[in-house]
Amino acid sequence: MEDKHVTPIPPEVLAQAQAKINEVNALLAPYILPLTPDERHDLPKMGDKTLSFVEKANDYAHHYPQLRPSYLDIAAFDVDMTDATGLRTLHISAKQLSDGIDDTSMTAGSEAYQAALVFYNAVKAAAIQDIPGAKEAYNDLKARFPRAKRKNVE
Repeated sequence: MEDKHVTPIPPEVLAQAQAKINEVNALLAPYILPLTPDERHDLPKMGDKTLSFVEKANDYAHHYPQLRPSYLDIAAFDVDMTDATGLRTLHISAKQLSDGIDDTSMTAGSEAYQAALVFYNAVKAAAIQDIPGAKEAYNDLKARFPRAKRKNVE
């Protein structure tokens, strides 16, 4: 794996990005339908493999109205097709952004954690040598140091 480092992001850039995300959230809020985990699980899913089936079915429903059942609301079908395909494009873009943010955040967090470990080990060594202030810093950091919980073996 190549060595990657995070470029400092100016606070004003983060603030502008958050403002744009808030703007998109507000823009789409009237159209967003939140689902419970059970509702998400129970819905039939349209993915890459079913997209062409749904598009073809919609096309045939328009070209052969005599085959449409009377209870099929073609206008609602059209709205759902338009929304599903339009939101799919937004979802792909948002997912790319989310993945990029996640990757960069993970890299920055890893770098910060590694730097903290370097400092912690230096403070630990300084505490052993009775350097002023080192024991207090070491004891404080040691109490916050994440450790794996041991399983009780009986």
